[in-house]
Amino acid sequence: MSVDRKRLIIEGATKSFSLFGYKATTMDQVAKIANVGKGTIYTFFKNKEELFDEIISTLISEMKREADEAIDPELPFHENVHRALYKILEFRKQHQLTIKLFQEEKEMGTPAVLEVMTRLENAIIHYVKEKVIEAIKKGEIQACDPELTAFIMLKLYVSLIFDWEKGHEPLEKERIAKIFEQYVFKGLSV
Repeated sequence: MSVDRKRLIIEGATKSFSLFGYKATTMDQVAKIANVGKGTIYTFFKNKEELFDEIISTLISEMKREADEAIDPELPFHENVHRALYKILEFRKQHQLTIKLFQEEKEMGTPAVLEVMTRLENAIIHYVKEKVIEAIKKGEIQACDPELTAFIMLKLYVSLIFDWEKGHEPLEKERIAKIFEQYVFKGLSV
């Protein structure tokens, strides 16, 4: 019974954060949406921050699962890193909670949201860093700083998917893969 209530609270809070953002969500709203008493929430979570943290941890796990599903062990590293990053950013672009958090970060700069967005980015960088380390060990890519490489890969992807679209037609997935391969793996030298 308590697991069901906790699940209801998490689902209600996720819905509230997705609709109203972090700052505008109250424990009263969460209780109403979850159809539980406000006191019940406090038996599982000491405050809104702890509840939000639980939801973000689940979100990060879902993103990693999506990325793992995109990886094909038969494909070379550069194709797999493209598939994983594309899947992660597609997830971020389509998930209601992350959409609302991006909006709140941009419009209001809520400190808790800024912190969470940094946490999301760091989780993605850590995920890619682990894939870079594996590729180095397998001899698929040359030795490099795995964290810096993961950071550059993520930022290039974010730029190609989100920033480019601000003033241009969106790039197709295949075109992004070719650009990524050219700039990151082949280089511009002839």
